Amino acid sequence: MSNKSSAPARGLFIAFEGGDGAGKSTQVAMAQQWLEARGSQVVTTREPGGTQISEALRSLVLEHGHGEIDSRTEALIYSAARAAHVQQLIAPALNAGSHVICDRFVDSSLAYQGMGRALGFDAVAQINDFATDGLKPDVTIILDISAADGRARRVAAGGGVEAADRLEAEPDDFHERIRNAFLELAAGDPERYLVVDATLSVAEIHAAITTYLAGLL
Repeated sequence: MSNKSSAPARGLFIAFEGGDGAGKSTQVAMAQQWLEARGSQVVTTREPGGTQISEALRSLVLEHGHGEIDSRTEALIYSAARAAHVQQLIAPALNAGSHVICDRFVDSSLAYQGMGRALGFDAVAQINDFATDGLKPDVTIILDISAADGRARRVAAGGGVEAADRLEAEPDDFHERIRNAFLELAAGDPERYLVVDATLSVAEIHAAITTYLAGLL
């Protein structure tokens, strides 16, 4: 028997996307528990972040106090953090047979910088194709929420104006453009996306996600 046949099957790469306040963190944790209960190895991670260099870049681009950051610089910092994340964490985990669940991936850059900052999908996609070496999620789960609902949830959770990061602090019309960008991306590649109404109950959202993942597994 060759060594090749004994290599572990590649894991599934699952990305969660959606506006701020959509409830991604809760659903990421529940999906992890569900997969692990089925006997899978699961790695959960987030963007920007996941590795030491990526977390340092996260603080630069999201925390207040680093001065003005223009749109191109912002997009490049995100893609640099993503390059390290893919090389150091995501690709090795997938190749070792673990499923990887990531809270945000390239689609967040396409939505926030491509549409929100008006850099255009194509320009942002190009730098991210280079950063990820072409890696794409097997499935992207979009938790769809309006800008007003997302803001209300952040406030209810204790995330008022003072607690908001640089992107959360943007006005509602910015966040509504983000929402529309996610829906546009999903409509363009429906085989790879699951769009779930984020105003459903936590249990209903989890059920929709696990039903979909069970079909992939």
